[in-house]
Amino acid sequence: MILDEPTIGLDVLSKQRLREFLIAERRERGTTLLLTTHDMGDIERLCERVLVVDHGRLAYDGTLGGLSTAVGAERVLTVDLDRPEPGLPTPPGTRAVGVQAGGLRHVFAFDTTGVTVGAVLADIARHAEIRDLTIAEPDIEDVVRRLYRSHRRP
Repeated sequence: MILDEPTIGLDVLSKQRLREFLIAERRERGTTLLLTTHDMGDIERLCERVLVVDHGRLAYDGTLGGLSTAVGAERVLTVDLDRPEPGLPTPPGTRAVGVQAGGLRHVFAFDTTGVTVGAVLADIARHAEIRDLTIAEPDIEDVVRRLYRSHRRP
């Protein structure tokens, strides 16, 4: 099934219903979807394999997760501590992004090919009590932008 910008102009509920239909169609009938779109939500929800074309040339062919790795995009871990720890050491395999609220909140960036979330958290827990955390995946639009920039010749 070939679809060109299938959810453009649809309201949120209609987008959801169309995506659910396409997922069910693929699962029940083994239908292959060829999707051309700029809607990153469609890509994240419908695609297992991603091809990025830049000015007629193939810039990437692989999984959506692999796309982030290909351009060196990082996950961002934000940890809130029980008590301020302004001198908290940076866990191995991470990059300190910032310290907020006098050391109550620490932000680290890391590439999951080099270190696991569990290892990072274990290292932090050796130095401080973790109250809460969030992990942000790389923004897919930023990842695609970075791919286009790296693919183009100066």
